[in-house]
Amino acid sequence: MAPDIDIVAALLREVAAAEVMPRFRKLAAYEIVEKKPGDIVTAADLGVERVLTKRLPGMVPGSRVVGEEAVHADPAVLKRIAEDAPVWIVDPVDGTTNFSEGSPLFAVQLAYVVRGETCAAWVYDPVRDLMAMAEKGSGAKLNGARAHVAPAVPVEDMKGALYAGPTRPGLTADFAAKKKYYAGGGYRRCVGQEYLSLVSGEMHFALFTRILPWDHAAGQHIHAEAGGYSKLVDGRPYSAVESEGYILLAPDAESWAKLKTLFIA
Repeated sequence: MAPDIDIVAALLREVAAAEVMPRFRKLAAYEIVEKKPGDIVTAADLGVERVLTKRLPGMVPGSRVVGEEAVHADPAVLKRIAEDAPVWIVDPVDGTTNFSEGSPLFAVQLAYVVRGETCAAWVYDPVRDLMAMAEKGSGAKLNGARAHVAPAVPVEDMKGALYAGPTRPGLTADFAAKKKYYAGGGYRRCVGQEYLSLVSGEMHFALFTRILPWDHAAGQHIHAEAGGYSKLVDGRPYSAVESEGYILLAPDAESWAKLKTLFIA
């Protein structure tokens, strides 16, 4: 049984309206907690994940939830992604630091995954009420209209997001200089916002050197259904069970190969 993607989208809008937007730019100090140095969680993150964990399994009997905050509390929860039961992978507020600082660059991300394969996905920006979603084999939509990645252009004319510091292993020696030139999309500290830019055609490519499932299971699927091309830089296809490696997203396979040569040693 597959979920009704429109009903799920309506649920995300409802939950964001109840748990996220009332706290936007109104967080009290006690609603921000440091999980570890440099990594915070807010009452909005916890509220969204709590509600979705309660309501999503009812949409597909037998399904389970893998939330970012649940995995932080119990890392064994992550193993559910590779098991037979369908799972919902939840990033309750992607871009939590931005959200806590009053920046509008955050998103709610959700993927419906069966044995590691994403079958449906949603990325929602509640500030702009912008919903990207896709069901396997049916294309991607952005607020109901068909979504398409940007057409391929010469690499030197591309804009992209580069989530990699120059000290990360496996990058080209002159990566720092290239990053300054090519990252026209900026580094916005929110993977979901980068995916929204990719599937709306505002940006051409992205390189991410951290691939936690709640960051990429949804966006990578929507990008693929919008006509984009992506792989891990070692040539393997992306899967929600992967948590190590780098993922590179591009308009097509030819652009991907050129970008890999540009950034990956």
